[in-house]
Amino acid sequence: MSSEYNNSTQLELMDHLNGPIMSDEEFADLGAGEWAYIKTLTSEEAQVAFPVVDDLPTGIDLFALLAADGTPLVLTDDEGTAISHAIGDDLELATLQ
Repeated sequence: MSSEYNNSTQLELMDHLNGPIMSDEEFADLGAGEWAYIKTLTSEEAQVAFPVVDDLPTGIDLFALLAADGTPLVLTDDEGTAISHAIGDDLELATLQ
């Protein structure tokens, strides 16, 4: 009887875990205003992420500071500057995997 209970409990747990843990809106707000990450971009990628920036140099790496939800915050050609902006804005930096 014990194994039947364990199997039933495990199945119920699996059903629960297969469903969403949080809504899309809750997930999008996760870390909002608290976490950011730095992403290396080509000038073409940076132009898409930062459409208001004109005349981006080509052939160099650019560094974008992005909010946890991907909102662009800062674009620079120096990674240290992006880190400084995160620190200045009291943002924790997350590591991209």
